[in-house]
Amino acid sequence: MEIARTDIRLVPDPSRVLIRPFIPRGETRLMKIISRVMALPKETVKRQLESVLSEFANRHIDIESIFEHHYSMVKDYMISDLEPSRERQLLIGSLFTSEYSLECAALFNPSIVAHPDQTKLPNGSLRFIMSLRATGEGHISSISFRSGIIDKNCNISFTKTEPFVAQPQPISNSSYDKDTFSQKLMEMGLYNDFSSKIIDKLNNTFTLQELTTTLENSFEPGQPSSQTKDDTRDGLIWLARSNYEIRFSSEQEISQRIIFPTGPSEQNGIEDARFVLFTDDDGSNVYYATYTAYDGNKILPQLMATEDFLKFKIFTLNGKAAQNKGMALFPRKINGKYAMLSRQDNENLYIMYSNNIHFWHEMIPLLKPTFPWEFVQVGNCGPPIETSEGWLVLTHGVGPMRKYCIGAILLDLDNPRQVLGRLSEPLLEPNENEREGYVPNVVYTCGALIHQNKLIVPYAMSDYATGVATVDFTSLLERLKLS
Repeated sequence: MEIARTDIRLVPDPSRVLIRPFIPRGETRLMKIISRVMALPKETVKRQLESVLSEFANRHIDIESIFEHHYSMVKDYMISDLEPSRERQLLIGSLFTSEYSLECAALFNPSIVAHPDQTKLPNGSLRFIMSLRATGEGHISSISFRSGIIDKNCNISFTKTEPFVAQPQPISNSSYDKDTFSQKLMEMGLYNDFSSKIIDKLNNTFTLQELTTTLENSFEPGQPSSQTKDDTRDGLIWLARSNYEIRFSSEQEISQRIIFPTGPSEQNGIEDARFVLFTDDDGSNVYYATYTAYDGNKILPQLMATEDFLKFKIFTLNGKAAQNKGMALFPRKINGKYAMLSRQDNENLYIMYSNNIHFWHEMIPLLKPTFPWEFVQVGNCGPPIETSEGWLVLTHGVGPMRKYCIGAILLDLDNPRQVLGRLSEPLLEPNENEREGYVPNVVYTCGALIHQNKLIVPYAMSDYATGVATVDFTSLLERLKLS
């Protein structure tokens, strides 16, 4: 059995820049910057704005609206109520704006799923969406997307990558379920008399604004607060802001959509999204992605859901088993329960079951390092793939010199705790053209799919770029069943 590498290489493109607020610290500094603009003659303002627009307008969609928004973020620091002209507002906004190169450092750790739109395709072809971890300045990671087509002969082509990228808009009326919210508060150690009173005043579903208003009304003017109340208030807001919704414009192509860290739990990175097309008991479909949120101090597994890759809901994952990296959801329930692969201890692979996709308490050991190429650590490389012979799971193993390789196992369909087959040698290991990068000697994937009896494996090369390989599925299955 051979794995065939294609000539596809997705490499970091520093020209793909996102426009971001740039707000220096310190109220005095903000006031000084604004005052300098306010002191400029009208003609100078016009000339400076024209220069900025000439240099940057062709790099972004509707840059003037962005400048207006960024001006609104700092207008309260003006020293008078005098309303500046629109030109002066735009120039002020430009001074509080910067470009962020999303993928200047790396474009890696891909996952791949069938596109929700399979119309207008030749017979035997499949349209796909690939997610990638894009890493830029400060090693902050976000989710980038690409799309393409796999034809009946398993030739892979990518849709042209659009030059403009943009963040989604937050959905301001995102709502929360009281019971789920309360359970998470208990897990965080924040369910006390104060939080209980706050929760009791809220409806069964509530918004961030309703939570904020209730909190504000609970602190009476002139009444002393306490450390417990302050910490609880901050925790309530943290939890709400870590569960949010976003929406892209339908006019944006998939390659223009960037999910940049938004919630407080992920402010330093959204890492290694594992997308899966999940089919519920009623036949409805939704795309889920488990990913690692990093706030600069700790990592947390989180979940996002979308039906169309336009609107996304982001959730915290809860329970004692919702920890560490590398959680991967099965594409359907098993014996009436959600099922998930996970890595609890930086060494072994576990399986988990739950009645509620948001809460995970039960963890069962599934796989231990057994072969030399995985003696350091074994984990999953994406969601399990359902086949007639069992669940195909790509694994990763870490061996000598911290070399990462990709392997494969086969699990029983009805009882995935039963391992039916396991490769004793890597399916894919870094070759001489793939071992140099940000983290040397690594091949890694966050998800694959089967098309026309071929396993399509997009994979990261040393945490820098992404390639694609294919494997004859029948040959792989035979090798697994013989192991």
